[in-house]
Amino acid sequence: MARADAGDSDSGQRKIRLVEEEDGRWSAIDEGVGVASQGETRSEALANLDEAVALHRGDIGEPVTDADLRDLGVAPDAVPDEPQEPDAPWFSE
Repeated sequence: MARADAGDSDSGQRKIRLVEEEDGRWSAIDEGVGVASQGETRSEALANLDEAVALHRGDIGEPVTDADLRDLGVAPDAVPDEPQEPDAPWFSE
């Protein structure tokens, strides 16, 4: 596991952890934001993480509507209003 420290969100910097998975893929975790992504290479994982963080912050993309949720087979009332910690092993380490 590699750790790429870019600081913390209070100083405008980010802490990102890179994990090489058993299958050779890479996971990139922004520990301050609580967002993770993956890719075939470290570069791809980091690029995907940048996109995921931008989506999470609302910098890019469109908000998910109730109609979008229904199209995906998800009941809008079943989705919490506040973000929750994902059920992913790297968030509980």
